Amino acid sequence: MSKDYKDEKMKDFIYVTVCLFLFFLPMACGRDKQIVVVEESVKNDVIDLPEIEEGGELICVTMSGPDTYFEYHGRGVGLQYFMAEDFANSLGLRLRMEIACDTAEMISLVRNSKADIVACELPGEVVKRAGLSSCGVKSEVGVWAVNKEAVQLREAVDKWYCDTVRLKAVSEMKNYQSRQQFSQNRVLKPEMRLNGAGSNYDALFVRAAKMLGWDWKLIAAQCFQESAFNPMAVSWAGARGLMQIMPSTAEALGVNSDDLFNPEINVMTSAKYMCRLNEKFDKVRNPIERIKFVLAAYNGGYGHISDAMNLARKYGKNPFLWEEVGFFVQHLSDAKYYRDPIVKYGYMVGNETYDYVNSIMKRWSGEGNVSQGLLINKKEALIHSERRSGKKNNRFSSPKQIVGREDSLFSIKR
Repeated sequence: MSKDYKDEKMKDFIYVTVCLFLFFLPMACGRDKQIVVVEESVKNDVIDLPEIEEGGELICVTMSGPDTYFEYHGRGVGLQYFMAEDFANSLGLRLRMEIACDTAEMISLVRNSKADIVACELPGEVVKRAGLSSCGVKSEVGVWAVNKEAVQLREAVDKWYCDTVRLKAVSEMKNYQSRQQFSQNRVLKPEMRLNGAGSNYDALFVRAAKMLGWDWKLIAAQCFQESAFNPMAVSWAGARGLMQIMPSTAEALGVNSDDLFNPEINVMTSAKYMCRLNEKFDKVRNPIERIKFVLAAYNGGYGHISDAMNLARKYGKNPFLWEEVGFFVQHLSDAKYYRDPIVKYGYMVGNETYDYVNSIMKRWSGEGNVSQGLLINKKEALIHSERRSGKKNNRFSSPKQIVGREDSLFSIKR
């Protein structure tokens, strides 16, 4: 067989192969396209009001911010949140809020039935271009939106919404802001004093300290910060008792929320909760630093403090040093930070949490102008712990229980 003949055969083979490839390529592409369409149709099974009512939960998506939605001491806050809560209550449904990074993500979640309502006021043109239906809430800023095929849900939102709903939500926001201002004023006043050598609950603080390995006077200082030793205190957010425990936190720990006005149950529940937080911050090796992180999480929520630690790491700071993490806690009220992709829990009132930690630490160290009978110096407490144990702490030591014989239940002055 000649070389020329072989070359001709090879050319024919290549030509046929290319033709077959070009012939079957559109079919293959069409088949892929059909698969994609099928997958999309599965994703886009619309959940309308009957399915939502059957599940018992309304899912609203919004963006984190001071006027939309954020958590404050375990309580949802924000104009959009208050309206969403009102709508969910009108239907007898639980409300779940999802936080999105931007408008595109909110629209995608509703289009794919991962959320029921965009509870964030979007421009009407944006909603229309996205193929969603505007509903209910309407203002100069924009409208809420639902899936176009969720007809019954749209009708229910339209029927529910009126000017009174918005006025009620605005009133709730003003109520929150006034309560928050009161709380911050109380936290930031270092001249507030305690009368006498201690409180009526020192024995409870000693028992709680044994669980945590803390100085009982530190827990007393925290209790003063929380409620000024008022066992019947109730915060705007619904926190109860001496240590201002949220009912949801108590129930998660197996404690009946109705029992939180009992001082003993309240303080022991608080100690149990702080023990769990202490375990979550096990990578913070310095015991005094870990105390600060636990206090911050107790006040502002573990998720927010975790966000601040991640921001500190991102910006080259020490994520296990409170002063460096505290900067980001304070600035989680700035959109630059609370809208950072690594932030999972969004906006927070960071200044309050930062001041909360510092105020308690100052009172414990005797710098807060409170009765010295209640507090001892941090350094002395650690020295005291080392003497009892017979050895000094090093950077690998676990925190020691800072309770001595002089702090026993029998020697505390009542």
